[in-house]
Amino acid sequence: MSHWKQPSKLAMLVVLLLLLCHAVDRVHCSTHHNNSQDFHSLLEFHKGITSDPHGALSNWNPSIHFCHWHGVNCSSTRPYRVTELNLNGQSLAGQISSSLGNLTFLQTLDLSNNSFIGPLPLLNKLRNLDVLFLGSNLLEDVIPDWLTNCSNLVQLDLSENNLTGHIPSNIDILKKLEYIGLYYNNLTGVIPPTLGNISTLDVVDLSMNQLSGSIPDDVWKISNITQLFLQQNNLSGGILDTLSKLSSLVILNLHTNMLGGTLPSNIGDVLPNLQELYLGKNNFVGTIPNSLGNPSSLKIIDLSINYFRGKIPNSFGNLSHLQSLNLEVNMLGSRDSEGLQFFDALANCRSLVTLSVSNNQLHGPIPNSIANLSTSLGQLVMGWNSLSGTIPPTIGKLSGLYRLSLQNNNLTGTIEEWIGKMTNLQFLTLQSNNFIGKIPPSIGNLTQLIDIFSVAKNNLSGFVPSNFWNLKISKLDLSHNNFQGSIPVQFSNLELIWLNLSSNKFSGEIPGTLGQLEQIQTIQMDQNILTGNIPPIFSRLYSLNLLNLSHNNLSGPMPTFLSGLNLSKLDLSYNNFQGQIPRTGVFNNPTIVSLDGNPELCGGAMDLHMPPCHDTSKRVGRSNLLIKILIPIFGFMSLVLLAYFLLLEKRTSRRESRLELSYCEHFETVTYNDLAQATRDFSESNLIGRGSYGSVYRGKLKESKIEVAVKVFDLKMRGAERSFLSECEALRSIQHRNLLPIITACSTVDNVGNVFKALIYEFMPNGSLDAWLHHKGDEETAKCLGLTQRISIAINIADALDYLHHDCGRPTVHCDLKPSNILLDDDMNALLGDFGISRFYHDSQSKWAGSISSIGVKGTIGYIPPEYGGGGHASTSGDVYSFGIVLLEILTSKRPTDPLFKDGQDIISFVENNFPDQVFQVIDSHLLDECRNSIQGNNLVPENEIYQCLVDLLQLALSCLRSLPSERSNMKQVASRMHAIQTSYLRWKKK
Repeated sequence: MSHWKQPSKLAMLVVLLLLLCHAVDRVHCSTHHNNSQDFHSLLEFHKGITSDPHGALSNWNPSIHFCHWHGVNCSSTRPYRVTELNLNGQSLAGQISSSLGNLTFLQTLDLSNNSFIGPLPLLNKLRNLDVLFLGSNLLEDVIPDWLTNCSNLVQLDLSENNLTGHIPSNIDILKKLEYIGLYYNNLTGVIPPTLGNISTLDVVDLSMNQLSGSIPDDVWKISNITQLFLQQNNLSGGILDTLSKLSSLVILNLHTNMLGGTLPSNIGDVLPNLQELYLGKNNFVGTIPNSLGNPSSLKIIDLSINYFRGKIPNSFGNLSHLQSLNLEVNMLGSRDSEGLQFFDALANCRSLVTLSVSNNQLHGPIPNSIANLSTSLGQLVMGWNSLSGTIPPTIGKLSGLYRLSLQNNNLTGTIEEWIGKMTNLQFLTLQSNNFIGKIPPSIGNLTQLIDIFSVAKNNLSGFVPSNFWNLKISKLDLSHNNFQGSIPVQFSNLELIWLNLSSNKFSGEIPGTLGQLEQIQTIQMDQNILTGNIPPIFSRLYSLNLLNLSHNNLSGPMPTFLSGLNLSKLDLSYNNFQGQIPRTGVFNNPTIVSLDGNPELCGGAMDLHMPPCHDTSKRVGRSNLLIKILIPIFGFMSLVLLAYFLLLEKRTSRRESRLELSYCEHFETVTYNDLAQATRDFSESNLIGRGSYGSVYRGKLKESKIEVAVKVFDLKMRGAERSFLSECEALRSIQHRNLLPIITACSTVDNVGNVFKALIYEFMPNGSLDAWLHHKGDEETAKCLGLTQRISIAINIADALDYLHHDCGRPTVHCDLKPSNILLDDDMNALLGDFGISRFYHDSQSKWAGSISSIGVKGTIGYIPPEYGGGGHASTSGDVYSFGIVLLEILTSKRPTDPLFKDGQDIISFVENNFPDQVFQVIDSHLLDECRNSIQGNNLVPENEIYQCLVDLLQLALSCLRSLPSERSNMKQVASRMHAIQTSYLRWKKK
């Protein structure tokens, strides 16, 4: 018996081991990798991984069967081939090995959302692959042609990489493709027409590349497509006039291209299931088709930043599911209130959340029907139009609004209590209208107002409401109104990062509580009546970037604690600060500091051009005593001198010769021969230009080797000698960074005994502003000023005139402001020259020394203010008028005497007739191209700041051109406004 039992047990053990091995093999527990090709292919891929921060491949070792490695799936039967490799979002880095191309049974490869680099791996053997996801990596190089060997691909995603080159033209070999995602790469070339041959396509996303050319006709014929994304490319051409019915298309996004032409009139009929339409930032023209009101499921319409004209279709009222309608930056509207009838129709859109019609040509009063819009409306944006009249109080029914923008219109009346009913408002802009009265107390109800509150550039007055401090706004702009009283200490209760109180009537001291606004970046309080000093607690404002306290009555020593702040602009000009200017921090960079108009300041960086400081501490007592003694003495001497000069006035010819010597005695001595040698005997080849009283030559002084401009007076011309004396007198007593400095003067006789008079200036290599604005022949491409340069030049001239009129000791009127008298240095800074007919000004009632008839009407035709022609005396207001003309010329590149202006039209009416809604019709063509490129290329333009900048500049110019001198701003106000416009524009450009 035992003999037979033993073999039986052995047999049973053998059978048990066989069954166990079979079971183990079935679950891949054996360390024997029976498919060495797939095993070694995966190991080779593993070797290319340089970073695995999450340990995704920690179990990829030979002791574990590869079918159990993380991310790997295999077939269920032997020889257990790899069918899926999914390592999505594991933060892996390195190169993708082409060894994966040996996994010939692979159906899904997903390595997206990692940091793989290098070219796409060679996968041409993967004929079973139907899903290839390599998006959101750092892959580069071109899309290889072998990709089309993967003929069973259904889904292809190579998006968000650095791929270049073209989309393969034979892409249509992928007959089963349903999804193709190539967005956010650097692909160039055209969309291959063969893409239209893939009838199975459902989603096509080629957005955010550099594709060019037109959209192929065949793409519009893909019958099963539901989503087409081509936005942010360089596509041109238009949309087919006769689209076939694409009943499956749900989303069409062509935003930010260069597409143009008109939209097909039947676009809404051939896309019956359309839900989202994005056509913004293109060049579409014509009217908006009424058929866009037909797709019953349409939720989002974006036609912004195009050139659409005409009325906004009432058919939009048919779209009961409409949530967002964006029509901003077009030319929509009409000259009458009929252009606003679409508000009535939109009352039917009960799902509407966003409505933007800003930057169009809407005219007339806001209709009462605006109150019938959906209570779900969150954004209502209507700025930069020509809306007029008062805001209907019924607008308060739109209690769901969190953004209301009505800026830059012609709205009038008071801001009523309706504002307090919009308790969900976070963003409120009402600036640049004609509102009057006070800010209503109900403003305190807007406890959700956390973004911006702006009522700048209106005619509001009174005090800031006491319950204003309930708000949590981050940006507050009350500038350019008539608010009064002291700056409330409660401003510290707000959470401000931007505060603008400029150009009001705020008085008293700056509250120290403002120093508690630790996050604030901008403080502008210029053009007020503030007194006292800058609170020392401002030293805590480490986030402060811009501080403008100019044109106030602040006093005290220059606050050294400002040196510790990281300011990019500091303007303390035109106050009463005293003492030595620090040389550290911001004060050591004169390009970002303005301290002009503080006569008691001294020292500081050399480029600030301040007088040196003197130590007088030991002599204070003695000085006070001397002052008490000397004042009576000087008073008596002044009477004696007055009598002397009255007698001297009778001897005019002798007085002029003495003046000539006294004016020029401090100049470097230059002889006639020096100038003749420098200008090659005043040759025509060295002639720069001719003026009323002589010619200007270019030359180089032999001794000093300085390049100069020599202005030689033609003394045969009546008034030439007086012009020489006037310019000598003006330039010897005034000095400013934007006034052309005189090097020396020469009054002598030439080689044949004729009287010779000349003024010698530093040569300005960039010539005159006139040459840059008015091109001749091939100069056009070489001399073209951008908007930034034009603003800077205008500011330079405004600052120079401000100095001449208000800050140079004796107010001086230039009398001949025009582009040919504005010269540009190496850095394109503008300097004002030619003071040949300038006059010293005493007060508004006094006359000039010398009658008007002695020199005729002062100035140049086109730039002369109207009162001069009627016999009025020259005044600072006349210079303001001339500045207005020059500013218009800078922006339009048209002379005031341009042949375009006829039949009673002039440059002023030319601008006024197109202001403010058609400003692009008047500005220079080069400037227009720059503006359009800026608008087309920047997604961050909030309701078109560049347009607003142009409106502000033209508005300022027109305010200088009022017929009555008393109605014009003075140059101090004009210069301040110019600086504010520049600050706003540069802040936008930094975004």
